[in-house]
Amino acid sequence: MRIGLIGYGAWGKQHAAAIERLPGLELAAVTAATEASQEEARAAHPQAVILENYNELLNRPDVEMADIVLPNYLHVEVAEAALMAGKHVLLEKPMATSAADCSHLIAAEAQSGKRLSVGHELRLSSQWGLVKKEIDAGLIGEVRHVSVGLFRNAYRPGADGWRIDPARVGSWSLEETVHFFDLVLWYLNAMTEAATVTGVGVPAAGAPSLYDTLCTQVRFGNGCTASINHTTGGFGHSQWLEVVGTEGAIRTAWQGRMDRDESPAYEFRIRPMGFAFERGINEFEEVVLQPSGELVELERQLALTAEAFRSGQSLVPPGEAARSVQLCLSADESARTNMPVIV
Repeated sequence: MRIGLIGYGAWGKQHAAAIERLPGLELAAVTAATEASQEEARAAHPQAVILENYNELLNRPDVEMADIVLPNYLHVEVAEAALMAGKHVLLEKPMATSAADCSHLIAAEAQSGKRLSVGHELRLSSQWGLVKKEIDAGLIGEVRHVSVGLFRNAYRPGADGWRIDPARVGSWSLEETVHFFDLVLWYLNAMTEAATVTGVGVPAAGAPSLYDTLCTQVRFGNGCTASINHTTGGFGHSQWLEVVGTEGAIRTAWQGRMDRDESPAYEFRIRPMGFAFERGINEFEEVVLQPSGELVELERQLALTAEAFRSGQSLVPPGEAARSVQLCLSADESARTNMPVIV
């Protein structure tokens, strides 16, 4: 599949390199915003056409799929244009910065006849994806609670400081917490469940609408609960996840010096159904994982997204991605108003 990459920032460069490593994919064209980044793209990807304007890329008949890796506030405009130009679209998370824009993109996909998939690559991880496989296999019984935590360093500002500008980033919840809400919804099979969201946050200095720390509790209509805790006031990048079922439990963790660490530490522990258990006794199995981390997951995402598009499917449907955005924004609203939000 011939891919046009729109956006050549720090993460866009990772997309470009991953596309070139994958059999069956071809990096046909790249758009980059500045002359310096265009020259860098030409040097790194001499076989690709390098352009400044994304409309030029979308007008190319040889591009079958648009891979959009742009600041959050540009997602809806560029993804809609790509769909209307007859391209399948892989759109980096978050899907959009508002629920209304998510709905707009869902309608655009339906009108275009093409497929839109959103970049929730943690689902494809040998680690976070394995949690879902164990749940679906019934190894811990009926899942009742999911807890996710992240302790990390401050966000990179992004080109022209877009990531620290509330008008352009939308919310810091949309930067990473959106992944965690996606996992919670996926694990609990709660995409269509009503949710009561309660958030407590510590605003960033000079940007009160952005939260350095956000702690969120969710109760779903089916009785399941979730806890999502996220801080950017720490160091390194440490993420953990706990799942409690009626017959067992899972705990898994990932730790690196940064989010794109190529040699992180990770672990996966499970107490499955039927495993000897007595209160006060720590019994569990240790599972050996295949390599885990967003650089590995990115390659899987690109390969599997293209495969899904070839069969007319979306790997992560826009309706599911929109629900994660809705819950993120509800957590922010609850923290801001000091009131629960029902969605």
